[in-house]
Amino acid sequence: MSTVPAPADGASGKTPRTERGRRTLRKLLDAAAIEFGEKGFHEASVTGITGRAGTALGTFYTYFDSKDELFRALVNDLSDRVRTTVGQALGQPLAPFDTEEVALTAFLRFAREHKEVYRIIDEAEFVDPGSYRHHYESTAARILDRLRRGEESGAFRSGLEEAHAWAIMGMNVFLGLRYSIWSEDSSAEEVAAIARSFLERGIGKDQA
Repeated sequence: MSTVPAPADGASGKTPRTERGRRTLRKLLDAAAIEFGEKGFHEASVTGITGRAGTALGTFYTYFDSKDELFRALVNDLSDRVRTTVGQALGQPLAPFDTEEVALTAFLRFAREHKEVYRIIDEAEFVDPGSYRHHYESTAARILDRLRRGEESGAFRSGLEEAHAWAIMGMNVFLGLRYSIWSEDSSAEEVAAIARSFLERGIGKDQA
């Protein structure tokens, strides 16, 4: 079970101080992921979330002032869980192209286990644009950082820009949509290997 991240900007300040409180907050976030994932933001309800979490309605308001606030916290939580999942997969130093392949494999596996992430992040564009933008900007920043390290190592060609990071992220997002959400007819490893070959021909040093 994942831990509860510290609130991001604009998220609830009602951070639990006890282990029991953290477990309750985790239950609410996990229940909200299912509720929002199945029904969407507008049809989801606080009572539906607390029912799934097995908590009292009053308990909800110990942590959140509204459904909107919970949704914002959930988007930040899912974004953090994606980051943590990929980070754990990259626990040991890898060559630059290996890094991209492992990172995408980890993301595809996460999306298969948590299919609701796509609907929730997509709805955030309209429900909470700030969290939506932060999710993608922070993801692109991490990819750009990996590209910079790949340049320094000599594996990637020089002159890579922020737009390259956004292009890679876009590829990864749509590969996840096709091969994790719509269908799982190819393994995560197979898809990531294809993406790697694409990157090798696009940003490999010999392509300069």
